[in-house]
Amino acid sequence: MTLPSTPAQTPSALPAGPWKPVLIRATVAVLFGLVTIFWSSPSVHVLAWAVGLYLLGTAAAVWMSRALPAAVAVVVASGGVAALITQSDEGVALSAMLALLVLGLLEFMKGLKKRDSLARDWLISGIISVGTAIALPFFTSLGAHALLGVSGGGAILSGVLWMLSGLSLRHDARTAGTTSAPGASPEAVN
Repeated sequence: MTLPSTPAQTPSALPAGPWKPVLIRATVAVLFGLVTIFWSSPSVHVLAWAVGLYLLGTAAAVWMSRALPAAVAVVVASGGVAALITQSDEGVALSAMLALLVLGLLEFMKGLKKRDSLARDWLISGIISVGTAIALPFFTSLGAHALLGVSGGGAILSGVLWMLSGLSLRHDARTAGTTSAPGASPEAVN
């Protein structure tokens, strides 16, 4: 095994790209989904905090990616703040529904318009977010556990999708970074 001879060949010197915010978004979604799976009898306060923090984390990742208008991140963050403030099943469901609906519709539209490496992922993520948003009001009367189940299910689906996308983008960035380095050889990459 040959060690990299230039800083451009090291994994820490990956070209800047969308993979970091995509992986952050995926991590936020998967962590939220895991909380919803393993919390057996959540209170309305757990629901409000979990959904609120999930929406705030998602808003931060959307804002960092700069792939959607900044207003989308503001709407999603506002939904997170509203969930934290309302501390009720109805308030959390409504705020999450509106935030996920806006996010999902704009992701879906971006997937239709763009023909880049993430176009299909935008379409799928948009469908997942819109589907979750549409389903939430039907589970409001069943309480915090049901609302966490619906929102957590959507989060896990989108989290896995974005995790695969982020890792693919990171791999592509790493490959591009190592092959474009002066003097890089296939032996030096391994």
